[in-house]
Amino acid sequence: MTRIIAGAARGRRLAVPPRGTRPTSDRVREAVFSALQSRLDFDDLAVLDLYAGSGALGFEALSRGAGRAVLVDADAKAVAVINQNARAVGLPGATAHRRNARTFLELQHEAFDLVFLDPPYDVPAATVDGDVAALAAGWLAPGAHVVVERSARTPATTWPEGFDLDMSRDYGETRVEIAVWQDDRA
Repeated sequence: MTRIIAGAARGRRLAVPPRGTRPTSDRVREAVFSALQSRLDFDDLAVLDLYAGSGALGFEALSRGAGRAVLVDADAKAVAVINQNARAVGLPGATAHRRNARTFLELQHEAFDLVFLDPPYDVPAATVDGDVAALAAGWLAPGAHVVVERSARTPATTWPEGFDLDMSRDYGETRVEIAVWQDDRA
């Protein structure tokens, strides 16, 4: 079990999908949201959580005031847990989709203000780089923040033109990168 750290749903516990899901630790999630809180106003943000797992990152954003969160995971059990957590947290605005990240990103585009990519550590760096590049094709509002969480042992994300890397920090075995979309093509 993991929990919501702050906001309207603070302290609420979240279920975690069985086997194969590595939830973001409370320590790392707290550090990520502390960094974001100093950069963003969460009120009414549109959030996309790719590789959502339990949905903890998206639910944390909703708890802090985001208007909606789209939570995407390829695993049916993970999507069932996301829906269970949405009911348990009781915050409106969460929508779960069962798709892999790239397939989802090939659908019609809508602009998001905050995007989380927290894939399993065994997802190749090239796949994550491709997902980031796909986001640049109409999924990001101007000034959007993109958070990539990976193993500290993997290569850094290759950020395409239009992104400014704002932060890269290791927390034990976890690397967190935050980049800001400076392009206005969205």
